[in-house]
Amino acid sequence: MRIAVLLFAVGFCVLNTVTSLKICAFNVQSFGESKAHNKKVMGILLKILSRCDLCLIQEVRDSKGEAIRALLNDLNGYEKSNSYSYVASERLGRKTYKEQYVFIYRKNMLEVKEHYQYPKPAGEGHNDTDVFSREPFIVRFHSPTTLVKDFVLIGQHTCPRNAMKEMDQLYTVFKGVHQKWKTDNVMILGDLNADCSYVTIKGWRAVRLRSDPRFRWLIGDEQDTTVREKTHCAYDRIIVHGREIISCIVPGSAQPFNFKENFHLTEEEALEVSDHFPVEVDLKPNHRYLLRNEL
Repeated sequence: MRIAVLLFAVGFCVLNTVTSLKICAFNVQSFGESKAHNKKVMGILLKILSRCDLCLIQEVRDSKGEAIRALLNDLNGYEKSNSYSYVASERLGRKTYKEQYVFIYRKNMLEVKEHYQYPKPAGEGHNDTDVFSREPFIVRFHSPTTLVKDFVLIGQHTCPRNAMKEMDQLYTVFKGVHQKWKTDNVMILGDLNADCSYVTIKGWRAVRLRSDPRFRWLIGDEQDTTVREKTHCAYDRIIVHGREIISCIVPGSAQPFNFKENFHLTEEEALEVSDHFPVEVDLKPNHRYLLRNEL
């Protein structure tokens, strides 16, 4: 009897301490050695990233890879109860300006199953089929702690002047992912420049991700993902496809994270970190898995 009561008590405690899986996307605005050597900026970044179990970082500019390694080392020191790892794209860009996508994730909660870089069109130089300035980076994760066990993340940072074409082309990227891995559970996330002067009402009608009702835009047009007070634009988005993953979204969890307000920073201090706020969403936990592993 005592054992049964003890097991019930342990199970009750586990269920009440279980947290969802938080997925984030953050344009860190030209992240390289300069920011990595700025202790104040890195301290704020650690507080932001430690909130996330999985985060797509964009605008990684460091060609040597030292800035990301420094960030990961500091993050593992900051969050000693968790071990972080990362998977990075190629360095991307049409000319000398290059960026990388980097997914940072908790190894005790997630496993990278496969990943690939969306290919450039065949042939040299820029042509009509070369839509992306920075081709999407696609990663398939296994997540035993959530109700949805396997899902794919497509990371994308669009070029502002070509944002609508790139967003529409992400529909083709999705179809390729579906054909390759036979999964419906797909999340598209990143700085899509999906608002204000970079989009038009007429242009939206031609974006298949918007017109196809199977895609759920979790960060709405009314949101503000920019740090500056003078702007109000929903540039950064999270879009999901698939009944299973949509049903596993924690209601009300999809939103920008205003680190300026939360950490009581001035606009100037916040802009040293980035001119974007991260966007985030939570996936519901698998209580049975967590209870079984605790017991």
